[in-house]
Amino acid sequence: MIVLYSILLRIYFLLILAASISNDKAKKWISGRRNTFKRLREQIPANEEIIWFHCASLGEFEQGRPVIEAYRKQHPDHKILLTFFSPSGYEIRKNYEGADYIYYLPLDTYYNAKRFIQIVRPKAAIFVKYEFWYFYLQALHRNSIPTYVISAIFRPKQIFFRWYGGMFRRVLRTYRQIFVQNQQSCDLLRAIGVSNVTISGDTRFDRVADIANNVKNLPTVESFVGASSAIVAGSTWPADEAILAEYATANPSIKMIVAPHEIGEGHIQEILAKFSALKTVRYTQTTPEEVATAQILIVDTIGILSSVYRYGTIAYIGGGFGVGIHNTLEAATFGLPIVFGPNYQKFQEAKDLVSIKAAFSIESFAQLSEILNSLVNDAAMLESSSASSREYVRSHVGATRTILDGIR
Repeated sequence: MIVLYSILLRIYFLLILAASISNDKAKKWISGRRNTFKRLREQIPANEEIIWFHCASLGEFEQGRPVIEAYRKQHPDHKILLTFFSPSGYEIRKNYEGADYIYYLPLDTYYNAKRFIQIVRPKAAIFVKYEFWYFYLQALHRNSIPTYVISAIFRPKQIFFRWYGGMFRRVLRTYRQIFVQNQQSCDLLRAIGVSNVTISGDTRFDRVADIANNVKNLPTVESFVGASSAIVAGSTWPADEAILAEYATANPSIKMIVAPHEIGEGHIQEILAKFSALKTVRYTQTTPEEVATAQILIVDTIGILSSVYRYGTIAYIGGGFGVGIHNTLEAATFGLPIVFGPNYQKFQEAKDLVSIKAAFSIESFAQLSEILNSLVNDAAMLESSSASSREYVRSHVGATRTILDGIR
């Protein structure tokens, strides 16, 4: 299994290398890792006490962020090293002020892991949610470095619970502690003899609660919404945008903010074409006077969606007609009823929100129209869903404190 794992990783690297010829994301994945070890040796002093946090991508970073920032407050004398696997995390957060050193994580090979640990010499390592790199975890274990995974979630179909997953089951025992989101994850791990488990909950609740308390003022969005109600469609994909455009065209009195998952110029032009029957403006190219009379506002920049939700009445979360929905909690923390597509079963918070009627899943334009019209026209339904959404987030905060107490 170790040999097969190593071969598959090298094949993955070659595929990324080939894709980098024409794919910008793959190109950044390759170029961002050049001279990593040289930069590590030059930039990290030998006498520093370093805590290493690793996140796969931007979503995992947002889960780990409350722990990073709370840890820094508790231990201002320690330096924080933050690594990412994906460009979608590194490129957006490479200037994050909460970490002292930020790098791409070199590919998981025996030699890379050995060199990385020898140079960094972390006091502890904290992985976020899904990161189980075999050689890095083995290198940390060999050097007796306390290692943790936080906000983890396990499902029966994962390799750890298969007959051929022995190598990865052994990896789980190298952690000092595994902080999981729910009871199911705890039960699955204990069933295979992994007892170093604590149910801490999901740190994203702490993160979105903090966002709500420190929200950004967005004058352009405020001018757009005015005294009207607005639907905020966040992290949308083309399938989402198609039915949203159909709904907006059929309901020209409704204001809608569309914040797509991808903001490349080509995609923005596709969205503008779908909403061409309506007065549509772009966030970066409009004026306060123009935006106030528009029906559709396209958010063609990154980093503000979590604050945009505060101006909404109802949220639509994209991704549900593809591999899965995006972050629902950023909308829920502001008490917005939430609508999304059919593929949400992998997300516990989405299932919870549906069960308490704070969220609604749709499979077609007809269902989208029915739900949105009900929420818009039924004040009691809107208020009940809104209250349930806000209370759900409030009742789940506290994972960060549990994790830090466990690590301490």
